[in-house]
Amino acid sequence: MGKAAKDAAFQLATASTAQKNQALAIIADELEANSATILAANAKDIELGREAGLTEALLDRLLLNEERLTGIANDVRNVISLNDPVGSEIDSKVLENGMSLARRRVPLGVVGVIYEARPNVTIDIAALCLKTGNASILRGGKETFFSNMELVKVIQSALAKADLPAASVQYIEKPDRELVSQLLKLDDYVDMIIPRGGAGLHKMCKENSTIPVIIGGFGISHIFVDESANLAKSLDVVENAKVQRPSACNSLDTLLVHEGVAAEFLPMLAERMNDKVTFVAEPKAKALMSNATQIRDAAEGDFDTEWLSYTLGVKVVADVKEAVDHMRIHNASHSDAIMTNSLENAELFINSVGSAAVYVNASTRFTDGAQFGLGAEVAVSTQKLHARGPMGLEELTSYKWVGKANYLPRS
Repeated sequence: MGKAAKDAAFQLATASTAQKNQALAIIADELEANSATILAANAKDIELGREAGLTEALLDRLLLNEERLTGIANDVRNVISLNDPVGSEIDSKVLENGMSLARRRVPLGVVGVIYEARPNVTIDIAALCLKTGNASILRGGKETFFSNMELVKVIQSALAKADLPAASVQYIEKPDRELVSQLLKLDDYVDMIIPRGGAGLHKMCKENSTIPVIIGGFGISHIFVDESANLAKSLDVVENAKVQRPSACNSLDTLLVHEGVAAEFLPMLAERMNDKVTFVAEPKAKALMSNATQIRDAAEGDFDTEWLSYTLGVKVVADVKEAVDHMRIHNASHSDAIMTNSLENAELFINSVGSAAVYVNASTRFTDGAQFGLGAEVAVSTQKLHARGPMGLEELTSYKWVGKANYLPRS
């Protein structure tokens, strides 16, 4: 598979934008044309997931329906409309010796992606990799096996119709964990590994890969409600960040509230979200939430938990500095927000927080490739090298130096 992917990447690197876009258009059309088959396969995965005792949050991640499938197809069409970064020049200059020197964007080559219960990721990765001239080797979770088999059939059929190599997108079908270990050691053929899943998957990839690994998709997301915030509007944002899609990696995990407004805000929070959320609160917060119907004391490790469910950690803090200190300790690396009307506190928060995406008076749920205008995303990177936040087309490219001269020897 590695050798076939490397050969395919060589062909993709010189494919025209029109040819790549043709393949993407066929993928989008075929997804809709084959929706009945894809949804039947997904229903099988959902049934097996329920029998295996998967949580509702995980089942929601796994679920495809007509609306979601149409959305996935439209995301692919959106990628077609985006500029192809391959071949573009980042910057250029003319040296004193007369040589013109530029940095030109090129594909990474072969990207290996290991992911869990999200069948849409199969299409997102394939679309972004194809647009940027990268071949991909995919390994989804066993929970999405039947869905992914049908999706990969659609992709490879579209590749053939566009006269591109089928090995441009390959899928590791066997659930054997040993094959993942082999993929992580395939540095002769694979240029980058992207894990999408929980902390355990990222840790395993970091410790075992001989290939550069992009870490992302995991991190505790926080919102801090400052003393100056508009509380009614803040409540709307907090509700959106927590309950719109709690299984998403950018959903809210921990709410931090300034002690100056906690007595007013926390009862409002409980009243608004009692029928939806279980609160996990430290003592100061719990004492102010007597009207909460589902609440328990925060235990050790709770503020380090990415809930991915209708559970919300709540803590009262003295000020923005204590909020930032809490976040530094408890893995704020993904998406974090401040609700405030203080420009000074907003800037302090932005500059202090080490997250890939930081918001002022906006929901953490915006951390998404489509929302950022990048098209679909291959991952949300929380590391600090090469790419941060939603990884779109540019983040799947590298560059080469190109020098042009008139038969110029070095003096």
